Amino acid sequence: MRVVVVGPCASGKTTLVGNLRALGIDAHNVAQEHSGIRRLWEKKQPDVVIMLDANMPAILKRREVYWGEERLVMQRERLRDARLNAHLYIQTDRLGQQQVLNVAVAYIGGVQCTCQLTPG
Repeated sequence: MRVVVVGPCASGKTTLVGNLRALGIDAHNVAQEHSGIRRLWEKKQPDVVIMLDANMPAILKRREVYWGEERLVMQRERLRDARLNAHLYIQTDRLGQQQVLNVAVAYIGGVQCTCQLTPG
């Protein structure tokens, strides 16, 4: 199963992908927020699309950024298609790394379980 993670800068994509890979999950970070290609996330042919999101106060706590709310709005616009097609949306503002991982793994595990139970 291939998992693609999208979201604005500093929403936790790189951390989640690293943690999923450490568990043996084929996970990929797609920098859709930097691309004008509306469906860039599809190039990885994901089985599951996870969208992470964060607001400016949380982003500023996580990382020193040299941009503001206007750029976050632009990134979210570039992510609109990915969000509409996401299987799982996680607002990460108040969650720690482990909590985000737990939510993602619970969802992925449910998808894997459903796939295994579906008659061929």
